Amino acid sequence: MNAEAEATASTLDTVKLGVSLLILIAGIGGFYQFEQESLLLRVIGLLLVAALAVFIALQSKPGKSVWSFAVESRTEVRKVVWPSRQETMQTTLIVFVMVLLLGIFLWLVDMLLAYILKVITG
Repeated sequence: MNAEAEATASTLDTVKLGVSLLILIAGIGGFYQFEQESLLLRVIGLLLVAALAVFIALQSKPGKSVWSFAVESRTEVRKVVWPSRQETMQTTLIVFVMVLLLGIFLWLVDMLLAYILKVITG
């Protein structure tokens, strides 16, 4: 009985996602179909249709899990300790200096290899 209930829920979720996708496709098609109308009205209509599609998609189990993931991600980002301006500037300066030194080193190695190749090939 439980497997049958899960299959029904899964089928219902698939239907919800399919309807959501069809509504979104119809909204995009309507946006281009009514090109003689004001751009502002078409954009507002498209945003409303997209909001409806998202609302329907969020009613499914995968939609709820995506929403939950987004909320948890936002919570985790708030916990991050961001570097100060001074730390950022110092790290950026170190990166620039190291890139410059590595570029000069590789340029010298390239010149040496070109010289050796020139000596070998005459």
